[in-house]
Formats: sequence, C-alpha cells, structure tokens
Amino acid sequence: MENEPVQMKVNGSRLFIIQGDITRQTTDAIVNAANSSLMGGGGVDGAIHRAGGPAILEDCKKIVARQGRLPTGQAVITTGGNLPAKHVIHTVGPVWHGGDRGEAELLESAYRESLKIAAESNLASVSFPSISTGAYGYPVEQAAGVAIRAVAAFLRERETSVSEVVFVLFDTGTYDAYSAVLREVASK
Repeated sequence: MENEPVQMKVNGSRLFIIQGDITRQTTDAIVNAANSSLMGGGGVDGAIHRAGGPAILEDCKKIVARQGRLPTGQAVITTGGNLPAKHVIHTVGPVWHGGDRGEAELLESAYRESLKIAAESNLASVSFPSISTGAYGYPVEQAAGVAIRAVAAFLRERETSVSEVVFVLFDTGTYDAYSAVLREVASK
C-alpha cells in the first residue's frame, strides 16, 4: 500500500515524498546514490544500472576517463538509458563515521550539487533516493533532516528551472522518517 504523498511548496516549486521504486519515476532526472567509481554497485545504484541498461555505464566510463573518480559530495549527469527518466544524476554521499567527520556537510553538498546540475541542464523535475542511508550507514532520521533542509534551502535561495523535487523512498521506515521532517519543516 502506497502512502499519501506529503508535500510543501518552496518558492513556487513543489517538494514531496512518496514511497516507491525510483527506477520507475518519470521525472526529468533521477538521482543515483553512486560510489566514487561510478561503475554500479549494490542498493539503489545497482537497481538504477540494471533498469537503465548499459548506456548509463558507458556514460559513467567516459566521465571517469575524463575526470577520474567522483569525489564525495559532487555530482555528474548521464543519460537515463532505458529508464523512464531521461537523465541520471550520480552523486556520492558520505560514509557514516559517527557524525564528526563532516558527514552532514558532505551529504548536504551531494543534494545541492545534484540540484545545481539539474538546474544547469534546465530540468524541471528531479527524484532523489535517501542518499548514504544504505550500505554507507548514515542514520535515516539524521539523513532525512539534512536532505530536506538542503533541498528546501536550494529552492528558496534561487530562481531555478527545477519546479518539482520528489523523494522516492523504498521502505516504510525511511518514508516515515522523511515525512516527519518534511511536516516539521513545512510547519515553520
């Protein structure tokens, strides 16, 4: 059973949360919680590469050949391959080491840089997963706070082509954590 989307308006843009499969989103771009090699992996990264087919990996190989590994907190854009979304924005979130090694700043940067690339590419809609909360071990409640505040701040701070940001969360616990933060931020 899908939960009702929780949403808020920010500076004319819509920010909302749904529970579902990010590989099925029809937004202009979906964001991949990638590793720095950009060669695919587990979790959402593996699911996006499997669903999108070899074109995504080919684009990633060209990027790595040109600039090397993708640093934590940075983002790049590729084709969406066979996905409903035309583009994939790959970003590398931080590995959780207890919270005192700049993890929040790096996670915030991953969201901000992804949105910057979407705006530079003149995209209107972007779907995000919960970055760094799987294998990288970032606590979901803390990650949700960083993610929603970073996206809301980006939308508040500038005029942008991005008019819709969707957090597509795979499981109920993650959906509930993000929903709680969005309700809190929206009520302020």
